[in-house]
Amino acid sequence: MTRYILLLAALFLAPAQADEVSLSDAGLTLNARLEKTENWPAGPVILITHGTLSHNRSEIITALQTLFQENGLSSLAINLGLGLNDRQGPYECPTPHAHKHADAVTEIGLWLAWLKRQGAQQVVLLGHSRGGNQTAWFAAEQSDPVIRKVILVAPQTWSPEYAAEEYEKRYGKPLAPVLASAQALVSAGKPNTSMERTDFIYCRDTSVTAGAFVSYYAPEPRQDTPHLLPGISQPVLVFAGTEDQVVKGLDKALAPMAEAGAITLEVLEGADHSFRDLYAEDLVERAIEFINE
Repeated sequence: MTRYILLLAALFLAPAQADEVSLSDAGLTLNARLEKTENWPAGPVILITHGTLSHNRSEIITALQTLFQENGLSSLAINLGLGLNDRQGPYECPTPHAHKHADAVTEIGLWLAWLKRQGAQQVVLLGHSRGGNQTAWFAAEQSDPVIRKVILVAPQTWSPEYAAEEYEKRYGKPLAPVLASAQALVSAGKPNTSMERTDFIYCRDTSVTAGAFVSYYAPEPRQDTPHLLPGISQPVLVFAGTEDQVVKGLDKALAPMAEAGAITLEVLEGADHSFRDLYAEDLVERAIEFINE
């Protein structure tokens, strides 16, 4: 109980401790929250990417930054732009969607470059959920020596069959006709055409461009994190929760890689997708051990 009260107190104080920083790209302002400790800027600095349509002040991201800061590690929690200028807070479903899944991969690179300009010499990449996949995607395609390790928290898994099943379960209609319509527009050179009253990700009856819809739903093996892991040269630590109802079966999917020594897999018994309560504390404790190994 004492540990839980201390964690809540730290979370309450966290926003006042962090610096708000920004950069510009393609006419958009992108934001991040920087927690600095005595190791700033040399590092290690944790570069944190949030999950689907979320933001850098969400419960899990705030908890991770606070706990890393308490343990002497600086962190930068980025707020993915998702195509919006100076985006703050969660992405509201009525807002038209023109963002693409791989946009985040580019933005992680922009923020890594920003950290290097500040003098960072050691960076640990960390991503949660979809952000975990986007972090893995970036790491698999980059060989920057400043990236020392990669930590993925309940990273996204994906397959065309699973995407279709989840879409029909959520919206009560098949994905294939909607995806075919979007792909036809893209093939006709009209990726920016808005598809009105379309069900997309977590948003019902929203507006989404054809290109955005295709980027999230068309077959793309790189959206499946296990597919990316063999291409990452840095040591990788993956966290899975046994009660995760969003990314299900991650521990079983990654068990062969862990047994072969290709990655380190930590399964937290009882943790859900957001690693609430004291699971965040356990996660950070093990992450710091991994960083220091």
